[in-house]
Amino acid sequence: MYRYTEFDRDFVRSRVAQFRAQVERRLDGSLTEEEFKPLRLMNGLYLQLHAYMLRVAIPYGTLSAEQMRQLAMIAERWDKGYGHFTTRQNIQFNWPKLADVPDILDALADVGMHAIQTSGNTIRNVTADHFAGAAADEVADPRPVAELIRQWSTDHPEFQFLPRKFKLAVTGSPEDRAVTAAHDIGLRLVRQDGELGAQVLVGGGLGRTPMIGKVLRDFLPLPDLLPYLEAIVATYNLLGRRDNKYKARIKITMHEHGLEEIRDLVEAEFPARKALFGGIDQEMLAAITAQFAPPTFETDAEGDVPAWYHGDPVFRSFVDTNTAPHRAPGYAILTVSLKAPGETPGDATAEQMRVLADLAERYGHGELRISHEQNVILPHVPRRHLKAIHDALREAGLASANVGLVSDIIACPGMDYCALATARSIPVAQQIAKRFEELKLEHEIGPLKIKISGCINACGHHHVGHIGILGLDRAGVENYQITLGGDGGPDAVIGERAGPGFAYDEIVDAIERLVRAYLSLRETPQETFLQVHNRIGSDLFRSALYDLEKDSADAA
Repeated sequence: MYRYTEFDRDFVRSRVAQFRAQVERRLDGSLTEEEFKPLRLMNGLYLQLHAYMLRVAIPYGTLSAEQMRQLAMIAERWDKGYGHFTTRQNIQFNWPKLADVPDILDALADVGMHAIQTSGNTIRNVTADHFAGAAADEVADPRPVAELIRQWSTDHPEFQFLPRKFKLAVTGSPEDRAVTAAHDIGLRLVRQDGELGAQVLVGGGLGRTPMIGKVLRDFLPLPDLLPYLEAIVATYNLLGRRDNKYKARIKITMHEHGLEEIRDLVEAEFPARKALFGGIDQEMLAAITAQFAPPTFETDAEGDVPAWYHGDPVFRSFVDTNTAPHRAPGYAILTVSLKAPGETPGDATAEQMRVLADLAERYGHGELRISHEQNVILPHVPRRHLKAIHDALREAGLASANVGLVSDIIACPGMDYCALATARSIPVAQQIAKRFEELKLEHEIGPLKIKISGCINACGHHHVGHIGILGLDRAGVENYQITLGGDGGPDAVIGERAGPGFAYDEIVDAIERLVRAYLSLRETPQETFLQVHNRIGSDLFRSALYDLEKDSADAA
């Protein structure tokens, strides 16, 4: 894992001291809220529906056990005893008092964390594949590249006031678990003739105008990465709309100017940018990469898992559902679900954070990851420890065997917390999860990604859900639109709107009709919802969703 240098520590401490002075001026009335707003946003502090909210960066989703314990302490001491993990691999504290925020930032700095650039019109927290450095299918660990980008982008003097917020994601796997195509810039690490480089996608994004990123460079050698990224962002900084925030993202710039014009401008800007770097970026990357050396893996990591696996059906279900193949023999990647049916997706109590930190330290080489799907990953687990981990997770309420299934729902905070939301997300997610738990259908249904957003900003990624749900306000009444067939993988696609929306008390029944239609339409138990949709299209699903056959019979 990356460890702060003396420069990092001094930089973060100076920012905390600067913000502490700004908070004091806000509290004594020297600064108005209007004057304070851009200052707090530079430090990840929002004013939400009921209180301030502090968004803490977890760069590329990687945490140490020590850092997780510190988050637990912050949740207990300065919040309401829990934190909320987000789709950008961050954690949000929803109830801090303004006077306490500088102390929270100091506590974060104690363990090499901060909240810089988690908001504002700048380059946000860089996200990455949550299985990075562990996945069996990985071309290369994307985290050194992500850390290089983090260092380059933090407080970059040219890019602190972009036309709009700017998001980057990096994956080292052909499976693209980082949803790179839905980002302003997505990087997919690839090898060409033995050389490591990146496919560069530009202009992706969700929100009110969802778009899939387009390939700007099919192969960019790794030594060219930072100057090429700088050329892209500089081009956007000049061309991007500042007259209308709804048209300010780079996806709109790409749409208005076209891929070829943007490519020509970037390629023209690139040589001068490259000359400015003079190779210092490659020296930095080499030093960073050394810090991401894999742990020393055990040689006898399998242990007695087969006996436990076949003797305990509950444990077997947990292993089958929540583990993924690891690059090292006898190891597994374990995803801990924060989606127990009926609970708030992405929330973890302070005590649960401590349990996860203890398990990582005892059994997982001290590492944890946060996924954009709002779960926690132990990336390096000897399989012989899975039973002990499962037992501890059961006691902590964290042993739900539902990763990737219908109750593993991505949901934004919605109208329970967010000032921008137009509908509730959390209760809908809870009700859907409870419904399918009661029906005992979840494992029969198999892989199915449901994603819910409480407004058009799409923080719940509903556009790329196999089933997406968008909550809107219709004349003061919550109305939920459904999209079908979205996907955030390597062949990313935006879901199609199914038709008219549903009332709050109708949406769960509507989702059940969709899922039952899928079960009746699949040709084998192995055919997933997305595969069925891609094979037959949306029409039969719409018929089930809106009871069209019943309506036709009633009319006759």
